[in-house]
Amino acid sequence: MTDHTRKTTPLSRFGAVVITGGSSGIGEAFIASAGKLEPSLPICNLSRSKPRENLTPAPLFHLPCDLSQPAALAEAAAEVSRTCKKQARPGPILLINNSGFGGYGPFPHPNTDHHLTMIDVNVRACVHLTGLLLPMLRERGGVIVNVASTAAFQPTPYMAVYGATKSFLLNWSLALDEDLRGSGVRSLALCPGPTSTNFFRMAGFREPPMAGGGHTSEQVIEVLLRALENEKRIIVPGLQNKLTAMIASRLPKSLGTRLTALILKKMRLDSFLSGQSRP
Repeated sequence: MTDHTRKTTPLSRFGAVVITGGSSGIGEAFIASAGKLEPSLPICNLSRSKPRENLTPAPLFHLPCDLSQPAALAEAAAEVSRTCKKQARPGPILLINNSGFGGYGPFPHPNTDHHLTMIDVNVRACVHLTGLLLPMLRERGGVIVNVASTAAFQPTPYMAVYGATKSFLLNWSLALDEDLRGSGVRSLALCPGPTSTNFFRMAGFREPPMAGGGHTSEQVIEVLLRALENEKRIIVPGLQNKLTAMIASRLPKSLGTRLTALILKKMRLDSFLSGQSRP
């Protein structure tokens, strides 16, 4: 198939992808989808764990990195820049700040260090990596995707620090997009609701809460890929999640916080009981 007859995809215009946390969940689903759509698109993954073998036919460069460690992140970012110079196709860079984790319980459960590391990974690493790679994105053009959450739209008791980190990402993404206006680089926030990943198991749930309104990682990636072709700055997959985010954004903060506390407390209990009922 010649170049002028080749079917374009949402990723066709990009020269390379840089993603954090590509060894599981939404990150893994993105790498797999990108490889199917664009087998020649180089992908740089930053995470502690290596993505599984045969995940993608695309050139995949895994850079082992503990994102909670600033020195390790700076070293990995320098290697990303070198790799993109050698391996990238012509075109802009797609940067996806995807890594993150949470937890469940009244603060400071399980311990304060857990929350400080969460802030390092969910917030500081995103700002740090974006700042380090921004000169390359300005030079080539690019899109920055920050993976937030529907938790970003209201305070989240029992997941207080996690929700606050996602609120930061949402607001930072919007402000960053304005800062970058006219530069050839744009920023957007991806705000999925409950998604079938390792997140809920790590947070102590036996199964993802709100299973009826949840999404798979692959469904979230489908929404993201469509969004890359338009100028949206906030992407909330699913009608139920959109309605939840809209209502939460309009409620008085104190009322929204109380309602969220009641919902999250019940979700945790229901999930625990559901898990206990299994043979």
